[in-house]
Amino acid sequence: MKIGIANDVAMAAEALRRAVVAGRGHEVLWVARNGKEAVRLCAENRPDLVLMDLNMPELDGVEATRQIMQASPCAILIVTARPQDNVSQVFRALGAGALDVTATPELSAAGGDTALLAKIKTIGKLIRVSAGDQAPSPAPPIAGAAIRHLLAIGASTGGPGAIAKVLAGWTPANGTAIVVVQHIDANFAGHFAKWLGEQIAMPVRAIDDGDALEAGVVLVARTNDHLTLSPRHRLHYDADPLDYAYRPSVDVFFRCVAAHWTQDATGVLLTGMGRDGASGLLAMRHAGKATIAQDQASSAVYGMPRAAAELDAAERIMSLENISTALRSKIGMRQP
Repeated sequence: MKIGIANDVAMAAEALRRAVVAGRGHEVLWVARNGKEAVRLCAENRPDLVLMDLNMPELDGVEATRQIMQASPCAILIVTARPQDNVSQVFRALGAGALDVTATPELSAAGGDTALLAKIKTIGKLIRVSAGDQAPSPAPPIAGAAIRHLLAIGASTGGPGAIAKVLAGWTPANGTAIVVVQHIDANFAGHFAKWLGEQIAMPVRAIDDGDALEAGVVLVARTNDHLTLSPRHRLHYDADPLDYAYRPSVDVFFRCVAAHWTQDATGVLLTGMGRDGASGLLAMRHAGKATIAQDQASSAVYGMPRAAAELDAAERIMSLENISTALRSKIGMRQP
């Protein structure tokens, strides 16, 4: 891949440069010393991927990400020192269109920074992923469920802010379980759950393997393995398929809902790069579940919802505001 680096610290920029060239088939296209320069260089010589720092002079990484995604869209990975100390900025950047986040490697270990190279490899797959990718086939459905309605939400690029907007300001009726699958690094999933809990009125909890669905709580996938729903309605993680570009995969979870959930359910596919979730949403529609996709105007990246529209997987294509209104109408509000 052709990669741009945006970092105002010379040693950090050099560490990133060494990490990139250590990976096979990667080329450093340019190095920007601030966000403003990164925006300009993206317009002049667009890379496949930008490694974007958060704290830079003139224009920080959040605003640089926003401007790049508006003018010269490309994949953006936030690479910053101690991202766990900058949670608010990280989620603002993810809301602006960044794909993921990881820590800046040390200069002494840059050439062998497997974590960063793994991220770059995954994003490379995501950029090139074909419409023929398949999630594993689920088991046949069975009857019985303690929850009356399951709301399954999938998102990627721009997803944190979109999810918060859909869920803010209301609490679903009693008997409603909510599960969120957001493409995010496992090391940051706990921070995402905490951040989301601060944005909405409902409690939010990261999912542990073997957890049951829980009414009135937003349950968030927490690992790089795929979240599944078993025939007994337990939530589990599965590493297979190992080479699937999306981790955790929205398709995998939506397909499990289609196969194993016999009560009412609604699938919502929000903003994101690629096609993950589209075929899973179609499976939910074929299983008689309600399906919604975000519209282009309100999406940070109109990739996943577009794929759902092309497959006719979504019964309704709506703005974030209208999705929230539709869910309130369909699922109802919890009584005080």
